Amino acid sequence: MKEFKEARENYESIPIPEELGQRVRAGIRQGRKNRRSRYVRRTLGTAAACFAVVFGALNLSPAVAAAAADVPVLGGLFQVLTVRDFTDADSDRTVEVEQPAVTGSDYADAVSARIREKVDEKIAEGEQIIADYKEAYFATGGTEEDWAKHDNKVTVTYDIKSQTDTTVSFVVSSAVSIASAYQEQTYYNLDLAAGRELTLQDLLGADWVKICNDAIRAQMAAEEPTVYFDESAGGFATVDETTSFYINESGNPVVVFPPYTVAIGAMGSVEFEIV
Repeated sequence: MKEFKEARENYESIPIPEELGQRVRAGIRQGRKNRRSRYVRRTLGTAAACFAVVFGALNLSPAVAAAAADVPVLGGLFQVLTVRDFTDADSDRTVEVEQPAVTGSDYADAVSARIREKVDEKIAEGEQIIADYKEAYFATGGTEEDWAKHDNKVTVTYDIKSQTDTTVSFVVSSAVSIASAYQEQTYYNLDLAAGRELTLQDLLGADWVKICNDAIRAQMAAEEPTVYFDESAGGFATVDETTSFYINESGNPVVVFPPYTVAIGAMGSVEFEIV
């Protein structure tokens, strides 16, 4: 119980930004009442499942965490946990959230605080977008009956790309159903033992820019007919320190470009594995 209590206290001590709207906080509180842990219910008894619902699949040991909540264990110390998992709906929108946190060190706690702030920001932003859309909809002649047919949704989820004993790579994705323009992915590539984020230079060496650029251009050239924008038209020019990437199961970095930045919109996000 000591590990459970410490994990709970560490998570609950993460501050929530005051600038977020009262409506968002109310939605989160309601979501906490409604959240469920589908994985824990499948493997643990009712009492253990109640703990998982309240604290988002925080478990008493790494072995229980992995088996009961489908949570990755990084060695015997670090974990990635689902700390909020809820759906909150009203007549205007549905909010679905699956939020991760990292445990095992002060650095992990700091990353978790950043993730929580980011998730709350995206919830608030998504709800505001839908509220503005509703106002414009009725201002241009929309009816209550037609509005009720809209499936307006704000979603925040995460996906773990790879892990080792001390490192983890995952992406937190947010979206508003109104338009693809309101989709965003934030990538985390963490060396938890060293307490820092991994970079492309860490993975590829001092010549990382040339290695990435050559690999990306070769893969683009192999696409026939091309779907990529020409550099002169604002297409791919070079990677830099702000370029998003994740680490795949083979240990290779995969560079990611958002929709419409280097290729036609039908391609969505575009990925290039750097081998």
